[in-house]
Amino acid sequence: MLISVVADVHGNYDDLARAGDGTDLLLVLGDLLDYVDYHDPAGGILGAVFGEDLVRPFVRMRTRGEFAALHDYNQQLWSRVADPARAIHDIVVDRYQQVVDLLPANSLVLLGNVDVAAAWAEVAPPHLQALDGVTRVIGGATFGFVGGGSTRPGAVLRNTGSPWRPYVRSAVDFETALGALPAVDVLCTHIPPKLTALRYDTVPARLEMYGPGLVEYIDIHQPGHALSGHVHQPIGARVRRGRTECVNVGHFQRSARPYLLAL
Repeated sequence: MLISVVADVHGNYDDLARAGDGTDLLLVLGDLLDYVDYHDPAGGILGAVFGEDLVRPFVRMRTRGEFAALHDYNQQLWSRVADPARAIHDIVVDRYQQVVDLLPANSLVLLGNVDVAAAWAEVAPPHLQALDGVTRVIGGATFGFVGGGSTRPGAVLRNTGSPWRPYVRSAVDFETALGALPAVDVLCTHIPPKLTALRYDTVPARLEMYGPGLVEYIDIHQPGHALSGHVHQPIGARVRRGRTECVNVGHFQRSARPYLLAL
């Protein structure tokens, strides 16, 4: 059995429509949406609402790591909109409907930190509902799924005041979903385990979000594979942890190439 695995689609729906060609299953590991398209400021949710010229300052601040100024600018932008939550909801639902319409029947979906879980649940048919804290037997192998992003252990999940509410859960919530899984053959998450080569993004030069408890789960259960995305330019795409091959499946928005998993 051959499985196409993609993550970090970020609006590249044309290539997503072909990502499962020639394989038995298309497995999506999250981030179907793009809040800001750093390569095309006219794209993404912000681009759709405010246009390229107003998004370019956002991109510059984010690239330079000017997070306080970025927060203020984001709030200034949304203050121009009468009902920001409705505006975001309508765009997200429209884009998710595009995804539902193009995904082949043999697809499974896990959501990432730049997804909106409630909107996906609203749009997706039963066979495409997001997988989280559950297992599926595929080609004789047991796959386990934990979706979304996570805060760090001990951190408080705060309301930033932004109308954009991505799928970032508390560390306790993430670990609870992970703890619901038995031993599996293939562990699927959007965010990587706490391994530097998979967490460190070489372009912004920083460690990105990780999944609390993933390393411990891997050490205890030793699945054959632990698949994740989230980090667009990691130090390494693969890290061996005991018997487990930990793999970043690639930045699909830019590469348009799925990772192929043979069972």
